[in-house]
Amino acid sequence: MSTSTSCPLCQKPDTQLLWSNSLIHVIAVNEAGLPGYTRVIWAEHRPEMTDLYSADRAMLMEIVWLVEAAQRQVLRPDKINLAQFGNMVPHLHWHVIPRWATDPYFPQAIWAPATARNPSQLAVWADQQAILQNSLTSYHQVLTDSLNLFAEKQATT
Repeated sequence: MSTSTSCPLCQKPDTQLLWSNSLIHVIAVNEAGLPGYTRVIWAEHRPEMTDLYSADRAMLMEIVWLVEAAQRQVLRPDKINLAQFGNMVPHLHWHVIPRWATDPYFPQAIWAPATARNPSQLAVWADQQAILQNSLTSYHQVLTDSLNLFAEKQATT
């Protein structure tokens, strides 16, 4: 893996590593108000999807789909947002963000200003967020199991 002391993704940011192989890291993003937010990171400096061989692109996207499937199974969001920017770091990485109609940003992107909510709406989100926080361990386990199974299948083909 090529690393750089100025690259925040090379420096292993203060996140929880959920799964990794020699090419890809899957991390839990500890962002307040966004339970289940997960990032899938290509380990080497590659800024664009077309910088990868087609088999590597397929593997990367299969892992993104596995993250989405685990989120849907365990967290049951209203919507999942997928984003791939890489404007600030030279690593391909995908944001896999479960969304709920009651979350602070819905229906806008999480990078937009929070949507105005009244006190009862805020209370509903606080209650839902507490339930989701309690589901994160289960989500991480389902995701890890799924990724390990995928890796085992890859190793035998």
